[in-house]
Amino acid sequence: METLERYLDRKREEFELLNGSLKNPMTIRRPESVAEVIERKFHLAAALKAEHDLHDWALTETAWAQPARRRSGPFEFSYDYQRADLEVTGPSFYQLEDFEVDACIYTSSGMAAISALLLASARVVGEAELLLLPGSYSETVELIDLHVRHLTPRVLDKPLGETVLRARRPQMLFLDSCAAADDFAATLRCAKPELDLVIFDTTCFSSGSGRIRRVIDWTRRHQIPVVLVRSHTKLDSLGLEYGRLGSVAFLGGGPAGVARHFSLRSLIGETRIAVRLLGGAALPAHFPPYAGSRAYRRLTNKRIAAILRNSRRTVRCFASELACAAAELHFAHGLYVTLAPLRALDERQAKEVAAELSQDLAKAGLPLRHAGSFGFDFGAAEWSYDGRRERHVVRLAVPDLPTALWDEVALAAANWWNAWQAPSRKA
Repeated sequence: METLERYLDRKREEFELLNGSLKNPMTIRRPESVAEVIERKFHLAAALKAEHDLHDWALTETAWAQPARRRSGPFEFSYDYQRADLEVTGPSFYQLEDFEVDACIYTSSGMAAISALLLASARVVGEAELLLLPGSYSETVELIDLHVRHLTPRVLDKPLGETVLRARRPQMLFLDSCAAADDFAATLRCAKPELDLVIFDTTCFSSGSGRIRRVIDWTRRHQIPVVLVRSHTKLDSLGLEYGRLGSVAFLGGGPAGVARHFSLRSLIGETRIAVRLLGGAALPAHFPPYAGSRAYRRLTNKRIAAILRNSRRTVRCFASELACAAAELHFAHGLYVTLAPLRALDERQAKEVAAELSQDLAKAGLPLRHAGSFGFDFGAAEWSYDGRRERHVVRLAVPDLPTALWDEVALAAANWWNAWQAPSRKA
C-alpha cells in the first residue's frame, strides 16, 4: 500500500522533473493534497508548452527560418516542408535496450501510426488475412472494415494455436494490448505461429512492460517480424497527455528482416511514404522534454506500478460488490475495468451514465472525473464499446492515487452503480 505521505513525496519528484525542463524554473514545494497535485502538474505542463512557443517560435511547419537547433528536451529534429521528412534523434520511449529496432517512425497520433502502417501494407503484402483478438480496439476494427480493403479481418473465436490458417495467403496478427488477459496469454502460448507479421498495439502497456518483451521474445523465437504501434499520449507523459504523439517501431524477426511473403525494409519505406502523403507526421512540440532520463523512467515505472496495484484492488472490490454488473475486469493491461448495465445502452446513454457517476462522486469530494483516455492523476469514467459482446459499457480508468483513497473511490463507485441499477432489477 502507498500512503498519502509517500504519494505526495513521489509527486514532488514528478514536479521537480517537469520543472527541471523549464528554461526558467519555478519554485517547487511539496504538495499538500491530491487536488493540489492534479492542478499543479497541469500548470507545469502549460508552462512547458508556453515556453516552447515563446522560445522556439522559429520551429515553423515549413522550417523557413532554418534555426541552428530544433530540440525538445533530449529530442532533436530535422525536417523540411511540412515535416514530411521528419527525422527524430533521441531516446526511445520503449525500455528495450537489448532489442535492435530497425526503424522508428513518429506520427501525430496512435491512430495515425496504425493507419499509415496498414495502408502501406497494401503495396508490400498485398491481399492478406488479418487475425484479431476478440475485443480489439473498436476504432482499429472500424478503420480496417472501412478503409483497409486488402486485408480480410478474422476475429479469432479460439486460441491462435487451435486456429487453422490459410497457408496460401499471407497471415498477419494484430495483437492489441486492450484485449482480455486470457486471450492475450493464450496467443503467446501458441507453439507454431505460422505468421508473416505481428502488429502489436502496445498503447495500454507501460513502455517497460514485461508483456512487451514477452511478445518480442515470442516473435524472435519463431523468426516473425513484429511492428510496435503506440499512442504516447496515454502512459508516456506522466499523466499529462502532453501532446498527440504516436509511433511505428519495426523489429525484424527473420534473416535480413525478410518475412515469408515480403520484405520488412519495403514495409518501412512504404510506411514513411504513407505518413507523408496522409499528413500524419509528428509535431516536435508534442515530444515531452522531460522524457528519456533515468528519473523519468523510474517515476513512470512507479506510477504504473501504483496504477496496477490499485487496479487489482478495484477488481477484487467490483467482483465482490458488482458480480452481475462487471463487463470485463481482467484486461491484459490492468489499467481499467468496464461495467455493463442490466439494460442495453447506446453510446449517448452510456456517456450520460459515466458523466452522472463522475459528477456524483466529485460532489462527494472524490477524485473521479468524466474524461476519456486513462493514466491521469485522477480516476476517469467514460463510455466504451465492448466489441467482444457488442454492447456499450462504462469504463473506469484507475489512477495512481494513494491506496486507501482509491479504495474509497472504488467502493463509492460500486455503491453508486448498485443504486443506479436498482430500478432495472425491480423491473
